[in-house]
Parts: sequence; C-alpha cells; structure tokens
Amino acid sequence: MINRIRDIRRQKGLTLADLAAACVPPTTPQTVGRLETGMRNLSLKWMERIAAALEVDLEMLVRSEAAEQPQIVARLAREGAEAPPETSDAILPTQLGGERPLIVLAIDYPHGEYRPGDQLWLRQIDPADGARAINRDVLVPRKGGRFAFGRLIDRQGTLVGLLPPGHGEKQQVIENPAWIGVAEMLVRRL
Repeated sequence: MINRIRDIRRQKGLTLADLAAACVPPTTPQTVGRLETGMRNLSLKWMERIAAALEVDLEMLVRSEAAEQPQIVARLAREGAEAPPETSDAILPTQLGGERPLIVLAIDYPHGEYRPGDQLWLRQIDPADGARAINRDVLVPRKGGRFAFGRLIDRQGTLVGLLPPGHGEKQQVIENPAWIGVAEMLVRRL
C-alpha cells in the first residue's frame, strides 16, 4: 500500500505544520512527515485523524500499488506549462470528500455555458446556508421529483430564486427546498 497524504496535503496547499495543527488532537509536523514517508506506521487511528484534518474520505489516503492513478505531470502557470518538482496523484472528483455529499448533474442539452456531455459536480448544503451560494449555479429539488437549475440570485426566508442559464428565461422561485446543490466542479471531455 502506498499512502497519498503528501500528494493530498500539497494539492490542498497545506504545509506539514498546517496539517499537524488541523489534526484532533493536534500533532507535530515531524510526526506528519514520518507518516507521509512511511517511517512511522500509518495505523487506522492515524488514518482517521489525517483524513478528518484533510477533509477527505479515509479510503483516499491509501491506494494499491497495482492501481494506476491519474498523475499531475504539468502545471499551467503565468509563464506557460511547466513541470512540477515531482509528479503527484491527481485528486478525482469522487475523492473530494467533505461534510456533505457530492451529487452530479449530467448535461444532455446545451444550457448557457454548459454543453452536452458535461458533468457538473455539486455539493449539497442546507437551505439555511443558501446565502453563501448567492451568484453560484445551483440545483434545487422541487415537488414531484423535479428539479430547478440556475444561478441563485435571491433567498428570502424559505424561498430561493433561481435564474435559469438560458437566454430570456424567467426567474424560478422554489419554496422550502430540502437542500441546495452548489456547483463545485465542471467535468468536460475535450
């Protein structure tokens, strides 16, 4: 088994000290470094602490040596594409983890900037937290097993107002939705 703590920590922009402080209870940067390099045994208890601190699923911390993982081999910077100091595992959308589940909206027909074949990965939030999703694309459940999709432009009490992505479409108002799915990642084939 290969542990992926270093790759995930770096992709999230955390230092050893940041990750050590985020652990509950906090630990030392040296301990995190030893866990990353395999110089210290990565027990289930340590995996749970590290996964919680990184806000990822526990399974994401390890992978089989036989399984091929997509690699980050270049980064597009201001000066152009350049090689990173070392290749690292890419974090797949299904591995993003978090406090609320990810859901996917499959695009079958062009709507605004979205094309057929696109997948929009959304994070479910409580409608009470809807203010943090203003001006973001969201998916909202409606009665009868239907949904509304668009830019969240208003939230008042139990009402949420969405502006669909097409041109000339009217605002939709949904009362008391069970959840709001906030767009987090667009996956598009080239």
